[in-house]
Amino acid sequence: MNERAKTDGPIAEADLQKLLLMLEKVSFGSVTLVIQNGKVVQIERNEKLRLK
Repeated sequence: MNERAKTDGPIAEADLQKLLLMLEKVSFGSVTLVIQNGKVVQIERNEKLRLK
């Protein structure tokens, strides 16, 4: 069964888990959701490396 089929909302459960994992791993930066027709189609992560 396709993981994308397991959804009633704009983001599938498997994709939501990927998003949460990305949020946990990024220290400085951003996570962007790309939405088309009310559905999340892409997740982008931009991370900054702080040099001290």
